[in-house]
Amino acid sequence: MKKKLIILSDLWGKERSQWIDFYRIPLSEKFQVTYYDCCELGDVSKSDYTEGSLHEQFVNGGIERAVRQLVELEKEKVNMLAFSVGGVIAWKFGIESAAIRSLYCVSSTRLRYEQIKPEGEIELFFADHDDHKPQKTWFDKMQVEFKIINNARHQIYVNREFAEQLSRQVLEKHP
Repeated sequence: MKKKLIILSDLWGKERSQWIDFYRIPLSEKFQVTYYDCCELGDVSKSDYTEGSLHEQFVNGGIERAVRQLVELEKEKVNMLAFSVGGVIAWKFGIESAAIRSLYCVSSTRLRYEQIKPEGEIELFFADHDDHKPQKTWFDKMQVEFKIINNARHQIYVNREFAEQLSRQVLEKHP
């Protein structure tokens, strides 16, 4: 039986995540993949589908609602791959539920505010040109494995080449 892998969207949700198949298809070879739209999990309205509106809704309760919903939906230990705001939702889910086997977060800049880390294997990826990535002192304090991607911006995760590399890495770590 395949292990479960949860994929959490970025703040745009499914409407702007055509790139998700760069991950979902190769990872489906070894995992039972479930994809969640973070807007739906957090009851974030897409009526004003702008970055500012979505971000404000996540910061003002959407993240917490998404975590609660995920705790209700996922009762067993899982592997997680999360993008941007999805990463902080996954991180908080791990603290709340203690149900993370492994967690891969890409461009999850809101993690810089976190003071406690969840249990499980954690690996973080950030673009070097992302002004909101955590500082080195945060990585040292959290004692997490991380990689800074050179010549990249926040949405590095939509890049097919990056997605293929990360998917291969995940598959190699979970034979």
